Amino acid sequence: MHIDRCYFCSGPCYPGHGTMFVRNDSKTFRFCRSKCHKNFKMKRNPRKVRWTKAFRKSAGKEMTIDSTFEFEKRRNVPVRYDRNLMATTIKAMKRVQEIRAKRERVFYKNRMAGNKEKDMAENVRLLEQNIELAPLEAKKRYQAAKVEQQQQKSMDMEE
Repeated sequence: MHIDRCYFCSGPCYPGHGTMFVRNDSKTFRFCRSKCHKNFKMKRNPRKVRWTKAFRKSAGKEMTIDSTFEFEKRRNVPVRYDRNLMATTIKAMKRVQEIRAKRERVFYKNRMAGNKEKDMAENVRLLEQNIELAPLEAKKRYQAAKVEQQQQKSMDMEE
């Protein structure tokens, strides 16, 4: 069974699913669903359509350069069964999965590093706009933090 790649979104095209577009020069395009086919006919660039793998790769959302992906490539060399070899292979596969999970966590943390400050600023802005809707405890904490910031600014000005 041969699983093709969708020409537009790079998703898997399973046998019997999706559509194939054949151009006059005999070039074929496989699409996993009509959504991809329609976007292709509208001459959209997959790198600019946010749900495609091409966009995720070009925008730095996917881990594209990672040596652990090399281990997943299929090797078509038949190997005679050896119990020790199988045990070491399974152990290596588990280790590769651990390394990949760790690298993905680090990649995610680096990608989301600046978002905490943005979220905090957005929350403060919303709280300032709608202070009357906040619970009493939150109002008190907000007022105390505001007074503390003003004191900090005045101390900085004196120095």
